[in-house]
Amino acid sequence: MKDRLAQLKEKSDAGSDDVEIPVENQAFMDDFFAQIEDIRTSIDKIDESVTEIKKLYSPSCQLLHLNRDEVEAVTNEIKKSANNARNKLKSIEGQLEKADEKASADIRIRKSQHAILAKKFVEVMTRYNEAQMDFRDKTKGRIARQLEISELQS
Repeated sequence: MKDRLAQLKEKSDAGSDDVEIPVENQAFMDDFFAQIEDIRTSIDKIDESVTEIKKLYSPSCQLLHLNRDEVEAVTNEIKKSANNARNKLKSIEGQLEKADEKASADIRIRKSQHAILAKKFVEVMTRYNEAQMDFRDKTKGRIARQLEISELQS
């Protein structure tokens, strides 16, 4: 048996490993990726705002008499960005439903990008909801303790 490993290596080095995927409508894909980037920016902004609101909800800020205007401003920013991202995700979902059912590369790209962003959006909004629920529960507990103390002193 003859060793042909050297010949195989020569042939494998000759070809490029890059595979070019043809995209039918490049202008549409550019618009799509711009829209995706805008959604990603909105989600990142929400994520930063959630981190900020968690800091505002922290006990140290509560001891400093939590600035309600600041919390309201951050909450409004989150709502605005969330509505923006949600509407754009729904728009993309509608476009995907209208698209041909063929399994072209650009449709698969669009579907996967939409799924990734939708999942990230849900994760960020879940973090925001958890932060609000934690704050509400801690506030209820603090008020209950204050009532107990005031009843004991009476």
